Amino acid sequence: MMRLVSLNLNGIRSASSKGLLAWVETVQADCMGVQEVKAQAQDLSPSHTVLDGMHGHFHFAQKKGYSGVGMYTRHTPSAVITGIGVPEFDDEGRYVEVRHDTPERKLSVISCYFPSGSSGDERQQAKFRFIDQIFPHLMALKAEREFILVGDVNIAHQEADLKNWKGNRKNSGFLPEERAWMTRLLDPAEGGLVDVYRRLHPDTTDECYTWWSNRGQARAKNVGWRIDYHLATPGVAALARSASIYKGQWFSDHAPLTVDYDVQI
Repeated sequence: MMRLVSLNLNGIRSASSKGLLAWVETVQADCMGVQEVKAQAQDLSPSHTVLDGMHGHFHFAQKKGYSGVGMYTRHTPSAVITGIGVPEFDDEGRYVEVRHDTPERKLSVISCYFPSGSSGDERQQAKFRFIDQIFPHLMALKAEREFILVGDVNIAHQEADLKNWKGNRKNSGFLPEERAWMTRLLDPAEGGLVDVYRRLHPDTTDECYTWWSNRGQARAKNVGWRIDYHLATPGVAALARSASIYKGQWFSDHAPLTVDYDVQI
C-alpha cells in the first residue's frame, strides 16, 4: 500500500511552528506532496528537507518567500523533474515530478501548485495561461505513464465543492471557464484523468472542504472550498482504497488530503 499526502503549507517554516513535523511522524506516509513552501533551498533546515525519513525534492520559486513545491518520498526516485518547460511558471516553482519506475511499470507522483487568480485580473489571466499549458503537458505524460498529481489546483469543480457556491460564481476559483477546464480534464473522452477523492466520496459536501479563508469565521463556520486534489490516470486511480481529510490540527489554511493506493513503490 502507498500512502500519499497532499498539503498546502502556506509556508514550511510557519507550518513547522504549528506542529507539522510531529504530525507527519504519525501519518506513516510513503510520499507527501507540499505546496507554497515559501522558501529557498538555503532557508530549509535538515528538519525540513527530510520528514519522517522521507527525502524532499523541491522546485523553488525565484522570488523569495513565494510559491514553491516539494515531493517527499521514502524511496529513491528513478528520476526527478522540475517545471513544465514554460519559463513564466517554472520561475514560480510550481511543479515537481518524482518518478518511481520499474521494469514492469512507469509511475510518477507530482506536486503542483496552480496559480491563484484572486488578487486581480492580471493573475487570473496568468492562471488561464497556466491551465492552458499544463493540460497538454499532462496529456503527454498520460500517454506514456501512470501518474498521480497532488496539489492545490485553486479551482472548486462543482457546487458541492464549496459552501457558498451561489455567491462565488463570478469569483476566481469557481469561474465558469475554470470549472469547464476541470470538466474537460476529468472527461473520460477528453482529458481522462480521475478526481480520486470524488471517486471514493462522490456525495460529500461539508466534509469535503480542504481550504478556508482566514477572513470572518470561515473555519469555525465551515465555509470552505475543496481546491486540493489527487488527480490520477485511470489505472492507478482504480487502486485508490481510502481518502481522508485531516482536521484534527491546523498547520495552514489548508487541510491535508491523504489517499491510500494499492500500489507498491
